[in-house]
Amino acid sequence: MSTGSAAPRVAPARGTSIDDLLARIAAGHRPDVDETEALLGAPLPALFRVASALRDEGLVRAGRPRVITYSRKVFVPLTTLCRDRCHYCVFVDTPGQLALLRKPAYMSPEQVLTVVRQGQALGCKEALLTLGDRPEERWPEARAWLDAHGFASTIEYVAHIARLITAETGMLVHANPGVMHPDELATLRPVSPSMGMMLETTSRRLYEEPGQVHFGSPDKDPALRLRVIDDAGAAGIPFTTGILVGIGETVRDRAESLVALRELDDRHGHVQEVIVQNFRAKPRTAMQGAPDADMHDYLAAVAAARLVFGPDMRIQVPPNLSDPRELGLLIEAGADDWGGVSPLTADHVNPERPWPQIDDLAGHTAARGFGLRERLTAHPEYVHDAERWIDPALHAPVRALADAAGLAAGAGPVGVRSGARDAATGGESATGGPPSPSASSAPGISSAPGLHADRGTVAASDATRAASDPAPAGGSLSDAGSAATGGESAAGGPADSTASSAPEISSSAEAPAAPEARTAPRAHAAPETRAVRGAHSAPAAHAAPGPDPGVRRLAERAASTPLALDDADWTRLLRATGRELDDLTATADDARRYTVGEPITLVQNRNLTSTGLRRSGRTAPGEFDLDDAATIATDAAGLGASEICIQGALRADEDPTGYLDLVRAVKRGAPGIHVHAYRPLDVRDLADRGGLGLDGALAAMRAAGVDTVPGTGVKVLSERVRALVAPGDLEIDRWIEGIMAAHRAGFRSTSVLFYGHVETAEERIAHLRRLREIQTQTRGFAEFVPIPLPGGDVPLVPGRAPLDEHRAMVAVSRLLLSGSIPHVQIPWTRVGRETAAVLLRSGGDDLGGTLYDGRVLPDTGIEQGLELPVAVAERLARSLMRPFRVRTTDYQVATPLPDPDAPHLETSGGTRYPLGADGPRG
Repeated sequence: MSTGSAAPRVAPARGTSIDDLLARIAAGHRPDVDETEALLGAPLPALFRVASALRDEGLVRAGRPRVITYSRKVFVPLTTLCRDRCHYCVFVDTPGQLALLRKPAYMSPEQVLTVVRQGQALGCKEALLTLGDRPEERWPEARAWLDAHGFASTIEYVAHIARLITAETGMLVHANPGVMHPDELATLRPVSPSMGMMLETTSRRLYEEPGQVHFGSPDKDPALRLRVIDDAGAAGIPFTTGILVGIGETVRDRAESLVALRELDDRHGHVQEVIVQNFRAKPRTAMQGAPDADMHDYLAAVAAARLVFGPDMRIQVPPNLSDPRELGLLIEAGADDWGGVSPLTADHVNPERPWPQIDDLAGHTAARGFGLRERLTAHPEYVHDAERWIDPALHAPVRALADAAGLAAGAGPVGVRSGARDAATGGESATGGPPSPSASSAPGISSAPGLHADRGTVAASDATRAASDPAPAGGSLSDAGSAATGGESAAGGPADSTASSAPEISSSAEAPAAPEARTAPRAHAAPETRAVRGAHSAPAAHAAPGPDPGVRRLAERAASTPLALDDADWTRLLRATGRELDDLTATADDARRYTVGEPITLVQNRNLTSTGLRRSGRTAPGEFDLDDAATIATDAAGLGASEICIQGALRADEDPTGYLDLVRAVKRGAPGIHVHAYRPLDVRDLADRGGLGLDGALAAMRAAGVDTVPGTGVKVLSERVRALVAPGDLEIDRWIEGIMAAHRAGFRSTSVLFYGHVETAEERIAHLRRLREIQTQTRGFAEFVPIPLPGGDVPLVPGRAPLDEHRAMVAVSRLLLSGSIPHVQIPWTRVGRETAAVLLRSGGDDLGGTLYDGRVLPDTGIEQGLELPVAVAERLARSLMRPFRVRTTDYQVATPLPDPDAPHLETSGGTRYPLGADGPRG
């Protein structure tokens, strides 16, 4: 079976040179299938030259020269059930797998709003709804869920959720539910300003031949998919589609696919962008052993797409499916859109490929001479011609987020009533509950008949709506107040059971009693706007809490709007036991699942304790000189390590320049290895003894080769705790100053909390809040590590088992930091591998590092003798039915260190990319 590898090359049509063909295309000729097939085998530099010129011409015509666009989105995997059996797909689950993973058949409205509200807070304007095709036609469990919740079909539920998202948050939905009939397209048009479905390929062989990637998948019939795209055009829907490169199709198939899409766009003008996506093999699939799409073929397909469609089509390439060093090549090939990129959620279809940081993507784009601009789900041409392309129900929500150019405006999305709540309560409802998942919020979006405004948690009758939830200004929406504040009436009691004729949609099996409205002031429930300061006093007194709302309800509120909880609420969660603790950890694990996704990650690294540096040579265990450091780095790289972690203050009799010389020695021993080095305490030592000052020390570290810094050297951000437990640590104010200075200097860092000693629950919560505040200002923390202090083991709840102490700490960390610090690392060296597995089901997603001892001076690294080999970590992940990924220090895809002497191609723009041993082709 031919899969994933380089497709056979073809020669240009007889009598036509590639140069002549390219010249005619540059002059306006539109290539046919034969000519496109020839283009796909042409030399890349020639293709790039014409493709990039066409792209630049189109951007000038569009009024945004040298601008590449992207959409800031959240990815919502509404259901992972599907009736198809694609051989390359890791997105789908069976009902049995869902049960083992403790996942629902469909995300509930509460779970969806939990994700999109966090995205809204991060400025996301798009909610991408992705799901399997028609799962109810294969799985009785899907049919039963839909029946139980009053929906005739999955598409009907998609429409319900889409309306809810825009109503509650003002975000715009891009629906990607697979094959749709014309009536289903019509159902979604009023709630989704754009839609999408990949064509993938026109190859009938891949669909009809046993063993091929689409065999047994009824929705992958190329004729059916082309008909859907055609129907979308007839319905006047801005539509995203594209091809998938490297799944076993031939070059001819690619050519036919591109021309077929162009013909459909010629008919309707509705194809707003064409995605050219490269196949990436995934474990646990039939194609797990297939090679990834050939890079030469992929670049040729991007360039050919530009040449086929001409200057005015947006050609999109997913940035997470290529290595950062390849992004410049994709720009040279004629791409002008990166697609959706999320600052919050994983790419659940490609979970092994994390999104780039948006700032990093802007940097890669700028390096090729382009600016990066955010767009909406519908491209500007369709936004400007909204009367034709956008349903009237969505005109106001689209207009609220668009600027004069039709791109994304600077302001974030706001649902009308949720906006009123946010202004008054920092994200809470007027009664102290979470923002309600009600049916009427955004301009132009109401609980219109036919889309089930009375279903699920959005259900409420006018009689149960309270006047305390103000009507929108101008009275354009109903003045009936909040539908249901997390299942409560506005008065604080349980919602009226007569409010809905449909069963409640919930992610929980049962719901506790609702709290009464609070009248006391709420501590620390406002947005993160206050200055970041040190903590010098004992825990502050808090206002008396109201009646206990129950851990499940608090946890669900925390998952949706973490800043809406006060300190007493968080302390209540931190002290949960028994069934309530199970509820807390399940909610935290859901928050992890629907944001950072399912993968468990690990970096291959080795520790090196800089306190052991002796320029004069090793005289005792744990010591090393600079030559030793270089040898240690070489050995670590030979074991597969991509990171050396260095921390520890130098001895007072060692010259402080040793901090910098040590980094240089490591880089000399392993060029390209990532150096994760120096705590704020160590940096302060270099700054003070070296006479450099804090900013000067950080600049010198950057010049020496430091890449990121550890955020360790602190136990709890409390002077009371520091004085009792670690008086030798930096004062809290100085630690905060140091870590923020490092972030401002461009270093990302870890963050930690050492717990289980003299600290109180309130001090733990204050510590986590302080980290959020720092993150709001600097965006410099990549991860958080809750670490039991060795020798501590003091429980917050007398008699609570150590495992439950850890579960509560991990779960609260996930919920309080969600939407702020993305990753929660489990310190397996402190809790052991078995406990680590439990904590990975309590909200954790990362295992830290392998901590290789190495074959050279293993005693020079802290935690010597504790290793977590990749194979062991992979088995642990498999036991949890979770995918496993080796990552870099900054959570990107780990790739081998580059060999500067390996064969490569350098393009006219100066970009290099590796080639096979046979050199360039074509």
